[in-house]
This record gives sequence, C-alpha cells and structure tokens, in this order.
Amino acid sequence: MKTRIIAKRFDVTEDVPQWIEKKLKKLDKFFPDGTEATVVLIKTRIDERIEITIPSGGSIFRAEASDKDYKCALDSALAHLERQIRKNRTRLEKRLRVSKDVFETPGVYEVEDENEVVKVKKFEMHPMTTDEAILQMNLLQHTFYMFLNSDSGRYNVVYQRADGNYGVIEPAE
Repeated sequence: MKTRIIAKRFDVTEDVPQWIEKKLKKLDKFFPDGTEATVVLIKTRIDERIEITIPSGGSIFRAEASDKDYKCALDSALAHLERQIRKNRTRLEKRLRVSKDVFETPGVYEVEDENEVVKVKKFEMHPMTTDEAILQMNLLQHTFYMFLNSDSGRYNVVYQRADGNYGVIEPAE
C-alpha cells in the first residue's frame, strides 16, 4: 500500500513514515495492489490526531483518532478501519476484490471567500444502488451522501433521519 503523509503543525522525523507504513501493512490483505492511503497528522495543544483515508474500489474508508501520542492514535484508527471492513465484509468483498480500479483521492480545495463557501470537495461519482450509497455513507460516518443512482441514472442524496432510519432525496421528473 502506498502511503501519503500530510503533517499539520506536526514534526515528521525519519521514524514516523516508517512506523506508519509498518502499521498500515496490516491492511494490505483487504486492498488491491497500488491502493494509496492518505494519513494526516495534526498536533493540537492537548493531543495528536491522525486521520486515515483509503479510497478503493469505489468505496472510501476513513477513520480518525486522537491521543497523547500519534502511535496510540494510529493504533485506534487502524482498529476502527479493521472493524469497518470486517463489519461490512460481505457487502464490500465483491467491490474490493473484483474491481482493480484505483480511484483518485477526492480533491479538497480551499476557497478564499470570507462569508460564503469555506471548503469545496470534488470527487468522481460512480453509479451505485441506494443500499451501496447507505453503506458508503456509514463507512464515512456522515449523515448524508450524494450519489449517482444506477437504477435511474440521476443524482440522489441519501441521509440518516433523526429516528435512525434512512431517507432518499430524488429530483422531480
């Protein structure tokens, strides 16, 4: 697995990339060759936070954790990713093993407009069913997810309702 490390207010010494790559090797068995993991290290006043994002087979796996030491935070984030993968293994296995496509990491662009948009995310939208969109939303730990519906060919939004159920927003014809 290829690893890209981004540091924010964090001093990256020589051992940090080696340690992270060694730990991420545990996830190699779940992903095809050439998969790229993005690891963001952030140092705050009280702790160190790590965010791991792995796009693969049309799915995006993401985990973040905070701790006094980045090594402990990395262990927590990796455990979270493994639980995500194992929990959804039957649903994801077909998409992860069959699809050898490696999708680009969604681009994040900062916009310098004071009162309006502060962040723009761009990513490729691939056709998927509503169930796959709900799965992807849960993997990202978001409350909504926009997707290209493979049944209708139109853009839809799936969201989690306050009662724990899911809703779908479809455009009127």
